[in-house]
Amino acid sequence: MARRQFVSFPFSDLYKIKQQVLNWSARFSTCSFLDNQLYPSQENRYECLVAVGERARLQAAAGRAFEELKKFSGAQDDWLFGHFSFDLKSETENSPSRLPDLIGFPDLFFYVPEILLLIQQQTLEIGLFGNHHRQVFDEILNTSLPVKNNIHAPFLIQQRISKAQYLQVIEHLRQHILRGDCYEINFCQEFFAEDAVLDPLDVYKALNRISPSPFSAFYRVDQNFLLCASPERYLKRTGDSILSQPIKGTSARDPEDTVHDQALREELAASEKDRAENVMVVDLVRNDLSKICKTDTVRVAELFGIYSFPQVHQMISTITGKPRPDLDWSEMIARTFPMGSMTGAPKKRVLELIEQYEKTKRGLFSGALGYVQPNRDFDFNVVIRSLLYNSTNHYIAYFAGSGITVNSDPEKEYAECLLKVAAFERIIKNPSAGQEMGFKMT
Repeated sequence: MARRQFVSFPFSDLYKIKQQVLNWSARFSTCSFLDNQLYPSQENRYECLVAVGERARLQAAAGRAFEELKKFSGAQDDWLFGHFSFDLKSETENSPSRLPDLIGFPDLFFYVPEILLLIQQQTLEIGLFGNHHRQVFDEILNTSLPVKNNIHAPFLIQQRISKAQYLQVIEHLRQHILRGDCYEINFCQEFFAEDAVLDPLDVYKALNRISPSPFSAFYRVDQNFLLCASPERYLKRTGDSILSQPIKGTSARDPEDTVHDQALREELAASEKDRAENVMVVDLVRNDLSKICKTDTVRVAELFGIYSFPQVHQMISTITGKPRPDLDWSEMIARTFPMGSMTGAPKKRVLELIEQYEKTKRGLFSGALGYVQPNRDFDFNVVIRSLLYNSTNHYIAYFAGSGITVNSDPEKEYAECLLKVAAFERIIKNPSAGQEMGFKMT
């Protein structure tokens, strides 16, 4: 059987080569552009991973999707790229959804790429079946910026529920918590537009300028696009180690005042509400990892870590373990999905409440995007801080949520949602950030 061959090419300008690769890769109907955005971390092996074209694909609906994935993966001795939609919960937690889905990403999608690019600080590795590596490299170097006419029909961004409705739902959820139905629940609201015409590549570039994030992605499956600025890792396996890094706890930043910005960071670190919210998710993730790890190997490596991103400070904890050798990588995902930071505790009851109170399917939002190496090590993000777009029906959506506890203040939870979508609002309102795309905000 033919095997993928890698050839390395040196370059001198990392920013320039990434822009050239992005412009080149965006023309493929199947594309994963996964960018670390230069965030320092010993957990990030590559600065940028790019996978375009298909040698094989799997598209599956919830029901037996993980069984199909295990079979598909077992037949491939190569890299895999793809995603898990939040609505796989109907399979993993027996929690079906009858809500509408207007974007239309498959519940599960994985593919073996035709061309694979691994970008480090000074080298670009091109992985192909064949010997035309130099041709691909030259194509990338000769890729010009797309010509833009900046003529886009204006459209309105709407909220699926009003602020008054949102505040009422939060109060209902607090009552569920007081009755003992759950301890914490992640509730999300949708912002959307119909008849929206835009260039996904333009929007992704604008998003990167405003909010560069360590798990950002330009992801395309046919007519569906994910433009992602996620700061969160769902699950990573490296040999006999596995880790999850849930985020719970968010505060604004003040780039104009470093003293105030540091005070906001310290306020988040000391917040009893955010620490309680974070520790509940940590307990849930510990329980999830215990399903896939050897006995007594699950540990909390870091609790309540505070990390700063361009838009927000975040409270992040790290949980590690030693994975069971008898489990396939796909089973590790199935037994821990959906991730605790986007559901709550107890997970089964919380998913029922999400179905009761939210108005549309989350789809790929709250799901996971990432890659699997030939040795079946893997790394997946949490799809948050993301814009989803269907270029056929011209529907655009982005979601925001927060963890609701008994001590939640509905007004503050609403403000946190707006903070999380601030980057999208800036793209919409600021012509220099948004490439003059003609957006309007209601």
